[in-house]
Amino acid sequence: RLHLVTWNVGTASPPPDVTSLLQLDSLGPTMDMYVIGLQEVNSRITNFLSDLAFDDPWSVFFMTVLSPLGYIKLSSVRMQGLLLLIFVKHVHLPFIRDIHTHYTRTGLYGYWGNKGGVTARMCLYGHTVCFMNCHLPAHIENTEQRLDDFEKILEMQFEGENIPSTLDHVLFWFGDLNFRIADYGIHFVRESINNKRYNLLWEKDQLNMAKKKEAFLQEFIEGPLQFKPTYKFDLYSDVYDTSEKKRKPAWTDRILWRVKSLCQHASKEGELSEEEQTISVTLNNYISHMSYGISDHKPVTGTFGLELKPLLSDPLVTLNPEGEWSAEHDVLISYSAVPEFPSSAWDWIGLFKVTFRHVNDYVTYAWVEDDEVSSNKDSKQVYMSAAEIPDMGGEFLLCYYSNNLQSVVGISQPFQIQPNRTLIETDLTQEENNWIQKPDDLESHNEF
Repeated sequence: RLHLVTWNVGTASPPPDVTSLLQLDSLGPTMDMYVIGLQEVNSRITNFLSDLAFDDPWSVFFMTVLSPLGYIKLSSVRMQGLLLLIFVKHVHLPFIRDIHTHYTRTGLYGYWGNKGGVTARMCLYGHTVCFMNCHLPAHIENTEQRLDDFEKILEMQFEGENIPSTLDHVLFWFGDLNFRIADYGIHFVRESINNKRYNLLWEKDQLNMAKKKEAFLQEFIEGPLQFKPTYKFDLYSDVYDTSEKKRKPAWTDRILWRVKSLCQHASKEGELSEEEQTISVTLNNYISHMSYGISDHKPVTGTFGLELKPLLSDPLVTLNPEGEWSAEHDVLISYSAVPEFPSSAWDWIGLFKVTFRHVNDYVTYAWVEDDEVSSNKDSKQVYMSAAEIPDMGGEFLLCYYSNNLQSVVGISQPFQIQPNRTLIETDLTQEENNWIQKPDDLESHNEF
């Protein structure tokens, strides 16, 4: 279950609440993955330099919302105002590998990143999946420029790397694509919207028209546009542009997808390979969210079902805490790896709170080689010093991070760390001493 968001936030700060945007109040099953594509994130030079050193406010905001619910930030990529964030449930981490990110500038003839695309691709249970967040050129007359830029972005993603073409993935393409409604005047467009006769406008939507003519777009699929055009609104309202420019409404914010052409991948015997037979994408919901008014665009979400026959079904590493854990003694971690696992001296095992935000959000870690205490053909043991274990205890889990694969390849079940009883007893004794001293203090106060 994948929930995908695209939103041109118009340099605004995050809103107070995104419960409905992320469908956190839904009665259905929870999402497995959130993919959030933002455009026009504040990228003034002071903000951008600050964001390079620290997580930007939007990333921090979504991590704060999603990490208590058991999601971690799997990947993020930023190019000036374009930001792509991917969050995933803990349970899927060992089955997501080969994560790569890329960006392509198309503004100012490719020298400026105010327009272009940011992409993340990964191997999900053995299937290649790619997410592409784009901000294409504005204005009704620039259709050809939009198409040229998108074709360039498709060609340049992961160019020169030993990675399949973007079109060899299950590809999700979304963003502020800036396609407009051609030919019809503003009064006809607004009247059609007011009467909810959106179908009258579909045939003049520039993206719909382009999909009929351009070969490279014809395999992209989109759900029906059964919501009001999402651009351009007065701020904090659901009223279309009342400024002097009176921009014509348009479906600028879109989500499309493409499952690689099965006919191109048939084997010589005329049969499809195992991978092509075992993946499908279903759109469950494609809507806009009119209640958000921080920018002149309304956010759009798509909720998908990805049906995958797992080509990877076992984690590369299985790991567990040994015995009861507390900060009163050193502790042991046991782990085992599959024979083909490409281990490295730089691999490490991290101790994380169950609400950790991303892979660098560990409490402490142990190097798998330097901190090894025993080894046999079935499993190995690594120790962590008592000094590194949190005194207050709580619920934690362990993750094995592979340096060669640049990803988490094993995760333990959540487990309890017992509080440090020595520390608690010391605190209680101190409190008792403080209480015993109080009558004397009162007596001396009365005498004074």
